[in-house]
Amino acid sequence: MDEELPDGLLFKDQDFSSDLLRQLNRLRQSRILTDVSICTGPWEAPCHRTVLASSSPYFRAMFCSNFRESREAKVQLKGIDSATLERIILYVYTGEARITAETVLPLMEAASMLQYPKLLEACSSYLQSQLTPGNCLGMVRLSEVFSCEPLRRKAREVALTHFPEVAASADLKELCALELRDYLGDDGLCGEEEKVFEALMVWIKHDLQARKRHVQELFRQVRLQYVHPAFFHHFIANDALLQSSPPCRTILEAARRQMFSLHSTPSAPDLQLLWHVPPRNSYQDFLLLLGGRKDNQQTTRDVLLYDAQSGQWRSLAKLPARLYKASAVTLHRSVYLLGGMAVGAGKSEPSHSVYVFSLKLNQWRPGPPMLAARYSHRSTAHKNFIFAIGGIGEGHEVLGSMERYDSIGNAWERMAPMPVGVLHPAVAVKDQRLYLFGGEDVMQNPVRLIQVYHISRNTWFKMETRMIKNVCAPAVVLGERIVIVGGYTRRILAYDPQSNKFVKCADMKDRRMHHGAAVMGKKLYVTGGRRLTTDCSIEDLASFDCYDPETDTWTSQGQLPHKLFDHACLTLQCIPHSVTVPSGP
Repeated sequence: MDEELPDGLLFKDQDFSSDLLRQLNRLRQSRILTDVSICTGPWEAPCHRTVLASSSPYFRAMFCSNFRESREAKVQLKGIDSATLERIILYVYTGEARITAETVLPLMEAASMLQYPKLLEACSSYLQSQLTPGNCLGMVRLSEVFSCEPLRRKAREVALTHFPEVAASADLKELCALELRDYLGDDGLCGEEEKVFEALMVWIKHDLQARKRHVQELFRQVRLQYVHPAFFHHFIANDALLQSSPPCRTILEAARRQMFSLHSTPSAPDLQLLWHVPPRNSYQDFLLLLGGRKDNQQTTRDVLLYDAQSGQWRSLAKLPARLYKASAVTLHRSVYLLGGMAVGAGKSEPSHSVYVFSLKLNQWRPGPPMLAARYSHRSTAHKNFIFAIGGIGEGHEVLGSMERYDSIGNAWERMAPMPVGVLHPAVAVKDQRLYLFGGEDVMQNPVRLIQVYHISRNTWFKMETRMIKNVCAPAVVLGERIVIVGGYTRRILAYDPQSNKFVKCADMKDRRMHHGAAVMGKKLYVTGGRRLTTDCSIEDLASFDCYDPETDTWTSQGQLPHKLFDHACLTLQCIPHSVTVPSGP
């Protein structure tokens, strides 16, 4: 585009430089005015020194200094084959280079040697487009040879993002100990800790005698607190190689106590630090809603997943049965659905059934049934155990019983019953204790009690309090406090077990009950439920709200896909790319 000047016009010919380059290439092809031949072995290409010197610092230094090549008619280039050199010269005279899987590596090597950074960058971009879990580790090493940071960064990202597939590649076995430790210790690694451990053992056993001295430093990169306890028990705890290392035995014993002992047993400071390493960044919390009453119709089998990053709801595999007022809890990256009133075939009866859901597989499977059929009960998890508490039994009586599921032994056992049988209390576990707040008695009157169960001692005690008057309210652990969310009231109470004191938080918008609540990312999310209007009528809700304890404020997150109450609401942590679910409802 021409440019107006105060004293005239600046004419710009946009095609001049490209036309000039084409003319120079024709002169080269006709050997007109060429003054040097670039050779590799017997092959040679006539060129113009000025064109080569203008194209790269390498040739500029060769032809514009006192090197003998500046005077010779033929210049030999070693380490470049004739086909690659021809492509380089064609690039110099046309600005074009055809990059393929067969040509990219020699072209990249030549571009690096002869100092053509844009050609090197183009080769890097091509290789980035060809990255796979099977070749990314090799690409990382290649990028280091050519000091190509974009390729190194992208190849490492693929290696971390697709670690389970990378771990199965032959290239992983060829890493040095420092390289493997760098990968295994990275917060961005996308793979379950079980895969991290398996990759470590495959690497060591590939050359056991030479590599077993690295077992301690590499084993410390496995975040044992996020390993499934059954996997730890069967595949890690008694591994002969780990047992042969005294430092590894110390780590194993500390992990065993943390996972399986119900008593708090402090470890050495460095082991405590090792145990409290956060989960990898690739893990994400998902909110799940299970069952309940949908749009005030019959009990639904729907399972909904909320992805906070996309703000979208999706439908998962439906519940295996239509269960009214079942209870659900998460344990070891699985969801356990317990009991409920089995609805169908013209009759309804309390159920013993247990179903286990894998988000990774998007599948339900049967689990070992509870000892007592129950519905309207509460459940919670601690370490390797699930507690099923109270509810209504087969004779329609209010149950004071509690049973515990051992996920390692895969069996239920009866525990000490609660002091006062109540329905619909708020339940949470904190500091080795299980807390039941409020609830209602058989006459549907609110119970002003806190009932506390000491998990390792299997004993209960109760405390009366005027602060409690909740029914059909959930409780969650938020930081160091247990938060009781509504329950025929707008009130939010935060209970501090250490001081045995309550603190009032910002009220909800509505007097709410039969709703769900769960914690994601240090915030409280409340879903659906029913509200009492000002004229004391009951209205079903599709609201979806978030409470931020930092600011003590509530914000709306929009709406659920439909009105919902008496549903289970919980969070499940997993790696997003390992989850395959259909599109939203």
